[in-house]
Amino acid sequence: MSQLEKKAGLLRRTSSSKKPLKEKVVLMYDEIFAKEDPAKNNSRFWDELFLMKVNLEYLEAKLESLDGDEVMKIKDNINSLFHHCVQALAEEHQIKVVNALQTLCALFRGVHQKNKSASGFDIINMLVGFDKAELRMKDLMESLDSLLCGDGSESLKALCLKLLLCLVTVTDNISQNTILEYVMINSIFEAILQILSDVSTRGQHGYDAVVLLALLVNYRKYESVNPYIVKLSIVDDEPTLDGMGLVVGQALTEYNRQYKDKEEENHGGFFSTLTSMVGSMFIADADEKLSVQTNEAILLALYEAVHLNRNFITVLAQSHPEIDIPTTPITPVLTTPTTPLGTTPPSMDMMNSSELPLDPNLQTSNLLITFLKYSSIVMQDTKDEHRLNSARLCLIILTCITEDQYADAFLHDDNMNFRVNLHRMPMRHRKKAAEKNVPSRPLVCAVLDLMVEFIVTHMMKDFPMDLYMRCVQVIHKLICYQKKCRIRLHYTWRELWSALINLLKFLLSNETVLLAKHNIFHLALLVVNLFNMFITYGDTFLPTSNSYDELYYEIVRMHQIFDNLYCMVLRVSTNAGQWKEPASKVTHSLVNVRAIINHFNPKIESYAAVNHISQLSEDQVLEVVRSNYDTLTLKLQDGLDQFERYSEQPKEAAFFKDLVRSISLNVRKNVSLNTLSQDLLLKEFSTIS
Repeated sequence: MSQLEKKAGLLRRTSSSKKPLKEKVVLMYDEIFAKEDPAKNNSRFWDELFLMKVNLEYLEAKLESLDGDEVMKIKDNINSLFHHCVQALAEEHQIKVVNALQTLCALFRGVHQKNKSASGFDIINMLVGFDKAELRMKDLMESLDSLLCGDGSESLKALCLKLLLCLVTVTDNISQNTILEYVMINSIFEAILQILSDVSTRGQHGYDAVVLLALLVNYRKYESVNPYIVKLSIVDDEPTLDGMGLVVGQALTEYNRQYKDKEEENHGGFFSTLTSMVGSMFIADADEKLSVQTNEAILLALYEAVHLNRNFITVLAQSHPEIDIPTTPITPVLTTPTTPLGTTPPSMDMMNSSELPLDPNLQTSNLLITFLKYSSIVMQDTKDEHRLNSARLCLIILTCITEDQYADAFLHDDNMNFRVNLHRMPMRHRKKAAEKNVPSRPLVCAVLDLMVEFIVTHMMKDFPMDLYMRCVQVIHKLICYQKKCRIRLHYTWRELWSALINLLKFLLSNETVLLAKHNIFHLALLVVNLFNMFITYGDTFLPTSNSYDELYYEIVRMHQIFDNLYCMVLRVSTNAGQWKEPASKVTHSLVNVRAIINHFNPKIESYAAVNHISQLSEDQVLEVVRSNYDTLTLKLQDGLDQFERYSEQPKEAAFFKDLVRSISLNVRKNVSLNTLSQDLLLKEFSTIS
């Protein structure tokens, strides 16, 4: 029996000599795939077809078995099927609407699957008929819009969203899906916003609506005017923006909960006892087991909202009680697809209300805190391509946030303190920090902690240069804001300085290996200029004069690394080669660091000799520093507080193109209408009818 026959819904044989019987719907499909008009001998053919349960497998398999030439021979019948599907969407009989939606999905997928090399125009011609495409697609989009915005069944709305997600993701490259031109012309943007702004529809359909919007925004975004980009950028309706934020927040919260559950599972019971007995030899293995599949689709939605809409920044800061999504299994809604761990839409009851009851015993949270926790998880392990993409996107989102004046004001607001428990990578040389010991501080401290954590934990041979560059740039932008507004942030700056100095040490130790792949001088310049920011302007934003003294202490204490860096860049800059110019820039940037080292080192040695002390304490060194500022001469360096603002095009275009392709493939894989129980759907609408 052929594969196609297996999918044909064959009924059991009545005797050994007779062929198995086919379902009536399969026989009707076969009539459509014949060359003659199926309604020629049966005027009620189309009415009867949509009253029958769709055999998705057979219909898709049949379409996939035909090549372009064979499809063109029955083009009129395919076009007619499409036309009658669209007509059936306006029927009052709900079973017809359900079957029409599912048939349309099979049509889109089946025709595209077999004709991947065909042009978009050929696909449109095969499906709809090019001469009638504009009218048919207009009718289709209007019907979907009406179903999404109407008071009808929630299952039908879910089915409409599945169809749209199916339509958007049928091609690997979303921008090559020419049929989406009609989705641009006949916008469903307002329908998506309505779903997000309404409490009940958001709970059931918010996740799919947000993912759909993120994908539509990325259709030919660099080649033409995309109406979804334009409209998203000017949304100022508070319930809609709050709804979008709630959907994104709950999806990220669900991911964080899954990770925390896995973490507790791996570190509990016998395993925990065993590792404590034999030391940390199993840490790497344990960490591997903690991998939870990332959710790039929801992260892309957050990025587009933050990047395109300044009003969305306020949503990041809206506080609510921190509630863990219950770990007890929740009966899935009929419309929820089966998705891999980490990509599951949040449970309905967690999204049904934007206002949660305030309890003084609950820790306050917001979307930004949830995002920072998510980032602290995905940024731990960047060896996997998906997690690397997620980490990069997290840093891009943080870049956009730190460039926004309102966001910076909120991050640094001393009256808005939060306790943020970031996840830290297990490392042999440090103990796991107890969550309860995390102090309540302005949110900028959590951002800086996240950046320091990344710097400390990713110094490896497969060096993620791009992530380090973004990380140091985020720190720079925050310091520029503090300098500009003279904000004296009470933060453990020494941890940052120590991390940056160790990063320079790593670059020096691995110069040969890293230079084969990366321009390490660009990163070194950014790091040195961060120190120059502290040296030149630190008195305007460091919390106390002691902090400024400690900066000089760290520079002098670790002078050997700065000396080695100077020798290395001087060597490279005096030789002809591709790194001559970037190395020369680092040489010039070290002028004040070297002035500090050359000024204070002799003073410290002299103090030790006079007082007959072989090794000075920190307090003694600080005393020398404080008493010798007056004779120190530094050069004023221009442009330290300037930075290039983020721009997606052209630098990030290739990254987003690949990311959207990956998301599209994942959505296509997960959005299967077969996961919607046809029997349950038909039972629901049979009782309605």
